Amino acid sequence: MKSWYLGTIGFSYKDWVGAFYPAGINPRNYLSYYIKYFNSVEIDSSFHAIPRYENIFGWTNTTPPNFRFCFKTPRRITHELGLVNAGSLMEEFIDQIKPLGEKLGPILIQLPPRFTQTNLSTLEQFLEKLPQNYRYAIEFRHSSWFNEKTSQLLSHFGICWVAIDFPRLSKTITPTTDFLYLRWIGNNGMFQHHSYERVDKSDQMRRWLDTIQSIGENIHEIYGFFNNDYAGFAAGSCFRFKNIAGFTAEAEDLPIQGRLF
Repeated sequence: MKSWYLGTIGFSYKDWVGAFYPAGINPRNYLSYYIKYFNSVEIDSSFHAIPRYENIFGWTNTTPPNFRFCFKTPRRITHELGLVNAGSLMEEFIDQIKPLGEKLGPILIQLPPRFTQTNLSTLEQFLEKLPQNYRYAIEFRHSSWFNEKTSQLLSHFGICWVAIDFPRLSKTITPTTDFLYLRWIGNNGMFQHHSYERVDKSDQMRRWLDTIQSIGENIHEIYGFFNNDYAGFAAGSCFRFKNIAGFTAEAEDLPIQGRLF
């Protein structure tokens, strides 16, 4: 039986107050409310800076045992250094988040569009030096990676190939380990505000779900995260997918209020 971990990319959005979070909520209580409805979150803020110990400690104590945090690797490693001579910084990053223990999900390594398959040897050297006993998922933003060579490389190292819904890239799922990692992203900056869904993505979600369900029994866990730019409101998108997948009984049970589309 597959375990699903579904949530959003980030959770600290002022636009969600009154739409998902109750009006007047203290931002310190966002996560305590979030965990009532989602069992995982992708931490996007770690892309800009390694999380502070106080945050890690607070998140650990706020969440239940079955909750999972998936951290985005700092941009200093992926975008500025391009994975070159980044081993010590990667170890520093992981040392900071490892107190989460079993609540630490796969670590996301998002590579920039300029990182093409001509950088294959750089990627291989980086993967060889990754700290052991952690799970990793890699997202490619250049079409040159979408081939069998990439699949073989990631399978060799036991790294998940992230499936993404992103403009001008293949919307495919290529299993390379025993878990899947999916990101529904959309166009960056597509919507000015993120308080309700502006686009109905139900049909696309059903196609994604059909593909996921068609994958064999070797997949034990599925991680999936929605971005605000996917349809205008990440929390609403995640609820919609959960409904389609049969994980939420009734739409009226959702805390979402206001307009749809």
